[in-house]
Amino acid sequence: MNWRTFFAIWSHCSLLWSVGGPGYGKFVQASTSTTAQEFCQQSKPAAYCDLVMAPKPSIKPKNKSTDRKNAGPKPSSSQTQQKPSQRTNSELQRKSKTKIQPSKKAPVVVRPISPEEKEGSGSESEEDIEEGPFPELLLSDDEGEQSGSEKETNQERDNEIDEEDDDDDESLDVSDEVEDEELGSLLDDSASEGSNDLSSDNLDNLVARSSFKPNEDESEVIDPSFSMLGRKTDYMSRAISKPSAFVKGAKINVWDEIEPGYGSESSTEDAPNRIGNIPSHFYDDMPHIGYDINGKKIMRPAKGDELDKFLAGIEDPTSWTSVEDKLLQKNVALTDEELEIIHKLAKAENPDAQFDPYEPLNEFFTGKGKEMTQPLSAKPEPKRRFIPSKWEHKKVMKIVRAIRQGRIVPNKPKVEKPQFYGIWSGEDQPRPMGPMYMPAPKLKLPGHVESYNPPEEYLFDDEERKAWEEAEPSDRKLDFIPTKNPSLRLVPGYSNFLQERFDRCLDLYLAPRMLRRRPKLDISDPSELLPKLPSPKDLRPFPSFCSIEYVHENGARIRTVSIDPTGMWVATGSDDGQVRVWECKVGRCAMSWKLGGKDESPVYSVEWCPDGRKCILSVVVNGRIYLLSPLPVLSPSLAEDTIQAAHLGFETATEGSKVTAAKWSRASEDERRKGILIEIGVPGTPKQVSWHKRGDYFGSVATEAGNQSVLIHQLSKHQTQSPFRKTRGIVQKIIFHPFKPLLFVATQQLVKVYDLLAQTLLKTLQPGVKWISSLDVHPLGDNVIIGSYDKRLVWHDMDLSERPYKTLRYHEKAIRSVSFSPKFPLFSSTSDDGNIQIFHAKVFNDLMMNPLIVPLKLIKGAHTVNQSLGVLDSVWHPTEPWIVSVGADGVARLWCS
Repeated sequence: MNWRTFFAIWSHCSLLWSVGGPGYGKFVQASTSTTAQEFCQQSKPAAYCDLVMAPKPSIKPKNKSTDRKNAGPKPSSSQTQQKPSQRTNSELQRKSKTKIQPSKKAPVVVRPISPEEKEGSGSESEEDIEEGPFPELLLSDDEGEQSGSEKETNQERDNEIDEEDDDDDESLDVSDEVEDEELGSLLDDSASEGSNDLSSDNLDNLVARSSFKPNEDESEVIDPSFSMLGRKTDYMSRAISKPSAFVKGAKINVWDEIEPGYGSESSTEDAPNRIGNIPSHFYDDMPHIGYDINGKKIMRPAKGDELDKFLAGIEDPTSWTSVEDKLLQKNVALTDEELEIIHKLAKAENPDAQFDPYEPLNEFFTGKGKEMTQPLSAKPEPKRRFIPSKWEHKKVMKIVRAIRQGRIVPNKPKVEKPQFYGIWSGEDQPRPMGPMYMPAPKLKLPGHVESYNPPEEYLFDDEERKAWEEAEPSDRKLDFIPTKNPSLRLVPGYSNFLQERFDRCLDLYLAPRMLRRRPKLDISDPSELLPKLPSPKDLRPFPSFCSIEYVHENGARIRTVSIDPTGMWVATGSDDGQVRVWECKVGRCAMSWKLGGKDESPVYSVEWCPDGRKCILSVVVNGRIYLLSPLPVLSPSLAEDTIQAAHLGFETATEGSKVTAAKWSRASEDERRKGILIEIGVPGTPKQVSWHKRGDYFGSVATEAGNQSVLIHQLSKHQTQSPFRKTRGIVQKIIFHPFKPLLFVATQQLVKVYDLLAQTLLKTLQPGVKWISSLDVHPLGDNVIIGSYDKRLVWHDMDLSERPYKTLRYHEKAIRSVSFSPKFPLFSSTSDDGNIQIFHAKVFNDLMMNPLIVPLKLIKGAHTVNQSLGVLDSVWHPTEPWIVSVGADGVARLWCS
């Protein structure tokens, strides 16, 4: 029963109530509590007891149900009607306008039952007589005959319904139209026949249908439109039966998914992946990325590599307007509205398209006709507005106490100040101590050199001007070049004025000032302030004079020098690309190799192998590392051992050996006769080679090589490895520990100590210099000296601290090299000023005693300064207190004690 039928029944019941009066209400009440006989005896009009109830008129639907499961047998071909697809719209309109007439059936009479009929009916068996839903309503004999015809009519109607083949939407529309027409016809008939004609067919049918309770277990009482439209009559009316994919022959009920709109309680913006705030990396090792609302896994979408992304950026125009959804792990294209918002935000505009920045001001509360006459809030005033303030009372009492104590004097008489006062009247009175004030240090007063017309002796000549320009800013005595002007009005603007004012402000703001109260010292002799140092005469031997000179041809600049472990040979490398081997005690050039090539690349480093059983010299020149040996001047046994040790790696190397960072290549037969054994190609430009004390490993430093700037080479296996994945800073020098597997790596400002076995960083030394030039390790391994280009020599005690133990400043220019003597407690430093400093350095085994450093000898003018370069390198003799130095003047010198 739809709402239209219910409304028709309700309206007609109201009509009967108005016509029949309270009798009809009594009948309705008696239908549930009393019998029909008792009701008829109580009511006055007999017409109320002769109610006629007719069945629902037969309605022929125009549409065919889509569900044919409950359909009856198909009619014959002669009874088959035209298909819905072949019908015209005019036919459907004509049928919808046809008036439906109720069926002419015998009415069901409800009358009182006599006592004799009661007794007769009681004698019948219960099987013959079945009580219906309303036992007070008995059917007449004619009614029974009509029931059979009614069944036939219903069967014909079902057959006609099966023949229809219209869709569900059209059937619903036709069914609603039929019900509207039925309601209209009933209202017209009741209005035409009069409200007092209670025996009319329409009124009887309406009352019968309204008071009759159908049996819901019988399929005949169900509205035929449900069967015609393929609807279910239970709670499964919204389900659709589909064959099961798992059980053969079985059917399952499937409900359509509800897609809620924005107005519903559910949200359509919920993501398909319902993992919530769980980190997505939890699913990195799984094939799925989460679960949907039904608990099913959401499989991981396929992702392309970098090449696919590149091609997508070229071929797919939408790839530039898509972003990655981290929850679904796929790219989501942005809509036009979102792109417009992004463009507006990039232009610093308001993302709202409806925003008008030039909208006229709307004066809500002060405009004309909008003046506020009522407060904005009708909130009642708080209680604190009507009681005295506690804090105001405290303030008032504080003032009252001050007045009582005399600290505040109201109406205080004014004291007239004298018009004239004595200037010196308060000089005898002591001044009160105020806050400590320390005046800033005053600037140095200008001298004659800063005059606009200084004397001639203060002006620079050409040599002084050139020296001033080439010197470092920190090394200059004056920050400006004195100039002479004939008059003050011709003096130009000072270019460094703002910089000097800024430095002065920094000094006043950052430099701390304090009063230094120096204690009075009872010093009779100033020498008492100097530390107690032994006399240099007691610390002999140490080098003090030049013994032999090794003169190079053409005066080529010599960059590096090294002495072999036996002390017999001295190797030097010069800027002309030649490596020369000299006899140490004689000064004769035994052999030389020209490795610089046509462009005469300079030799950056030479160093002998510390193993005395083989005589191998490593040379860095022309972007390669060469292993040389003066074979013609060696003994046959030593030469054979040297060649065998150098070529042993070629015999042990196999085809499946690991690819190294450098390329080892064997020299040709002619080159081997000259003493060239092996050639090693490394990435970048090598600058230095340093051997391990055992003579099997050596390290190299190269520039422009990235993480391969430091390489470790093994002579016995011809293998090269890079110990660092990443190097921070530019590596200047490296050196091995004398007996521990430690490597010292010097960058521009730090020295890092690495453990090669554990592959860890042990310590970082902070010398506090601007640019490290050289370093060396004490033979005992606990102390390190570092030289820098800013003229400082730093001594580090590794057991004490990462900070320097001593900082020595004895040179006037940059320090080029520092080195320890392998046998004597001596170390040296060379500089571009052409001098060599010799120091005594004694290290004690007692950890409570600090190293003793004593300056011994300053060798002035050891080498001539050429193009601002002086002594470039020096090395100690392995067994004697001698030192060999080389410089930019093209001469190597041996200094002896």
